[in-house]
Amino acid sequence: MADGGDFWDGLAGRIAAFDRNKVAQAADAAEAERRRVVEEFPLATWAELPLERYALGQAAYHWGPAPSFCRLLEYGTNTVGSIRGGSAAKHIVYQHRTGEWRIVPTALRGLGVREAWAQVRAEFVAAFTAAADGLFDRIDDLESLSYGQALTTKALAVYFPGDFMPIFSASHVRHFTALLGGRPHQQFSGIRTWRANRELLALVQEVQAFEGWLPHEVMEFLYAFHDPRPKDRVIWKIAPGERASLWDDCLANRRIRIGWDEVGSLGQYESDQELKEALNQYWPHSVGGNLRLARQLIAFRDLEPGDLIVANRGKSEVLAVGTVADGYSYDARTESHRHIVGVDWDTSYAQVFDSPRHAWQQTLAKVPATLWREIRNQRRAAAALTEVVEPGAATDAELPDAVRKVRDLLDHKGQVVLQGPPGTGKTRLALSVALALAGRGDRIDAAPEERASALAELSKAPDGAEAARLTVVTFHPSYGYEDFIEGFKPDVAAAGAGLHLTMTDGLFRRVCAAAEAAPDETFLIVVDEINRGDLPRILGELITLLELDKRGSVSVTLPTSGRQQTVPRNVRIIGTMNSADRSVGHIDAAIRRRFAFLDVPPDLDVLDGEVEGLGLADFLEGLNAKLDESFGPDHLLGQAYLLAGDRPLVTAEQLSHAFHHEIVPLVSDYCLGRTDLLRNVLGKLVDDRTGRVVQTNPQDLPGMLADEFAGTESVGEERTGDAGTARWDGE
Repeated sequence: MADGGDFWDGLAGRIAAFDRNKVAQAADAAEAERRRVVEEFPLATWAELPLERYALGQAAYHWGPAPSFCRLLEYGTNTVGSIRGGSAAKHIVYQHRTGEWRIVPTALRGLGVREAWAQVRAEFVAAFTAAADGLFDRIDDLESLSYGQALTTKALAVYFPGDFMPIFSASHVRHFTALLGGRPHQQFSGIRTWRANRELLALVQEVQAFEGWLPHEVMEFLYAFHDPRPKDRVIWKIAPGERASLWDDCLANRRIRIGWDEVGSLGQYESDQELKEALNQYWPHSVGGNLRLARQLIAFRDLEPGDLIVANRGKSEVLAVGTVADGYSYDARTESHRHIVGVDWDTSYAQVFDSPRHAWQQTLAKVPATLWREIRNQRRAAAALTEVVEPGAATDAELPDAVRKVRDLLDHKGQVVLQGPPGTGKTRLALSVALALAGRGDRIDAAPEERASALAELSKAPDGAEAARLTVVTFHPSYGYEDFIEGFKPDVAAAGAGLHLTMTDGLFRRVCAAAEAAPDETFLIVVDEINRGDLPRILGELITLLELDKRGSVSVTLPTSGRQQTVPRNVRIIGTMNSADRSVGHIDAAIRRRFAFLDVPPDLDVLDGEVEGLGLADFLEGLNAKLDESFGPDHLLGQAYLLAGDRPLVTAEQLSHAFHHEIVPLVSDYCLGRTDLLRNVLGKLVDDRTGRVVQTNPQDLPGMLADEFAGTESVGEERTGDAGTARWDGE
């Protein structure tokens, strides 16, 4: 694919390689879809259009003889241009599964639903009238429509196809506009999607190479060669029914289906918390609650074309790898497993692993980058291809999702704080980002000694350099400005008696000097326990220079030495912060404004293992559910307590050691010595007489933990039938 900034370079070659004849068929299908909307909802009827004919509602979520306008635009006109994904809030007014009508514009929420709909409908009519008269600027004055900009822009494109591009995502419109030389991303503030779409159309019309092309052809070309969607999205493993019972249907009909039909269309839910509450109504006894499942289902709903899915049977078999071709829909006509995403399957990936993947017991699970490489390698080997990817080789697209998120935040802000409970791998994540920034992403998931060697190499300053590309420091109450920026320090090498003080550069100044000398490289400072230091005192006046727009162009005078100091653009900072640490205060507000913050929650997907029948992920999820109930989300435990190196614990002895010597002491600290709180969390594992955790033979511990924390249905297992029945789709 061509890079977004190189649109004009090689344009003729890309146009020559683009098959317009193949796209013409899709353009015809799009026109047929568009005409259906116009015929079923003529412009002349909009002034009296009933709410039920417009909105997504309990009946409108399903296909009937006369689907609603919003149903058609989201699910029946995908070839025209997609607005799938996200919740139903983009439709401005819709009916929730409870029967409640929801009004999105805040100014209309005090009205009855019929009165609110009358105002929204009037604004649609005004928008269509303005477009018909060529007075597109007037549409900006219609405030209610601003709450559904993708929907409104698509509606305008349906009725006035020559005046809009068939691209309705705000971020995609901005991407293509900047690509063709229009306003850059940062200048789109306050620009509504329909206006931005019109600007994009004007830019397209100026490209001579597109003369005579249909807007749909141009849209297909832009996505084919300049797709704004991330190339490195999360890959999901999804089981097509219990023991792959739905696989024949999914393969034949180019789709993937999952259950949890009781909650209805996932498009009704505006947040994972709202979906969690619905899941709790049907499965109130799920271990750990249903928040994790809710987030997985939201991720399923928001899958986009181009995303990858691995279909599995049991814990060891890959059936196929699919590419998402069509977005989410809920089909009430299907007997079961009504949540559906369109997929093009490739069965050449079919294979069986040497050992089971215990995380695959659940219907939905993320596929780590290392496992994805293994799947691809085995497929190539089975096909007897010569170009087998080496186990350590990793492209940028194979970086772990968390690493990509931090890297993107660093590009946007310059410095990031990773915050979360103990043991969630915050420092490891920071060091993984260091490897990615240095182009050593292939070592992120390498063997421990290889990873350590790569980090040691990054931490070593070249001869003559002031600092290495990676510098790690731990803040503490005694750490100060003179350590980080500059200050007078004793010179032990000075001759003669007495105390000799010398002006000495601190860690940050040395890194800045090295970065100035090597502007094409990125220099990263990892600050462990960043909130344990007195940040205003440590950073001093340089806090102002951390902002990216002041990097390299604004300097300050250091008060101790009087020297001028700038911060190069190629310096990055990652701090880690333990959210459960009660011994330190909050970060200063002025400093907080200059950092991006990213939560690092427990990662259950890496606990792909079990000990004597105890699923480690189930155990940690159940334990954290009780900790959350007693102390809140900051006082959970991370996956590191159940890992040995980078792999899950495998023996009862390892589990016993981790539980009694690492987990119990931390939980006891959370409980502040209160036996009642300890018993709330650990239940029968606390002796009634002594108030202490019982000691047991290591071989008996897995069963006791399973009874206490994993004795009921798991939230990742697909449920069918009545609310009390659970089943494992991965088995």
